[in-house]
Amino acid sequence: MSDTLLANWRDGQAKDAIVDFVRRVTTEGPDFVPAADRIAAFDNDGTLWVEQPLPPQFDFVFRRWAEEVKADPSLAGRQPYKALIEKDASFLQGVATQDPPVIQSLLEAFARSWAGTTPAEFDAQVREWLDTVRQSTLGVLYKDLVYQPMLELFDLMKENGFRVFVCSGGGRDFMRVFAEETWGIHKENVIGSAAEYTYADGRIVRGERLLGRLDLGPGKPEHVFAQTGRLPVFAGGNADVDIEMLSSARFALLIHHDDAEREFAYTTCAEASLAKAEELGWTVVSMKNDWTTLYGKPGQP
Repeated sequence: MSDTLLANWRDGQAKDAIVDFVRRVTTEGPDFVPAADRIAAFDNDGTLWVEQPLPPQFDFVFRRWAEEVKADPSLAGRQPYKALIEKDASFLQGVATQDPPVIQSLLEAFARSWAGTTPAEFDAQVREWLDTVRQSTLGVLYKDLVYQPMLELFDLMKENGFRVFVCSGGGRDFMRVFAEETWGIHKENVIGSAAEYTYADGRIVRGERLLGRLDLGPGKPEHVFAQTGRLPVFAGGNADVDIEMLSSARFALLIHHDDAEREFAYTTCAEASLAKAEELGWTVVSMKNDWTTLYGKPGQP
């Protein structure tokens, strides 16, 4: 097996651990895993692209809600509109740290805002946002802030017979818009919190209710199993809400945001996962030390 696909991974413990594990599970022997069971599952925000100062989907959502309040000022007294207008620091912190109750309230409002729309209508709005909106701190389109080393890891996984899934607490349908062109995986390999759909009069339309449990914490391995009938062999995440998914896998990869120069350095809501990594021997990736580049676009670090 060649590790040349990991071009932007520096030689070191993290890269060696990944390559060694993939080699062992794809080679006949005591650690061999049949191709059908080679499931790799990865978180999105903070694992595959930037998540500070807020997860990107919420930039998209908050812009829509600002327009709704302009059209109907009475919404300003309701949550989550009220918190956004008042710039409620505790609420916004809950968004940034993916606090489950806060995310639950946001996703419920998200489902209501797009209820009755078709997938094509929703996709068009997301694509316009992707093509026009720049991340506030880095000044770059969000779609250009995907971590190049993680895309290389996806390629290594796929070359060795793994089926790659993205499993995020964020919106499944939001991620599906760019999954194929950005991550190189099919839409059906995207797992996330989602609205119900109904089919009537030849059209699929979004409903107001969320479909099943929020895809955070224990919801992550639950959703992976519901989608695949298997738990992951390889899992990657970056935060405390990923602990259960990482614990469910034979190999756990934890992305550590320690690169203040090229991105952001923080451990907020990752303290427990870093402690668990030390306890269980998970592989921790230092963005500063293990990756030669972050985003892999011309003119970017």
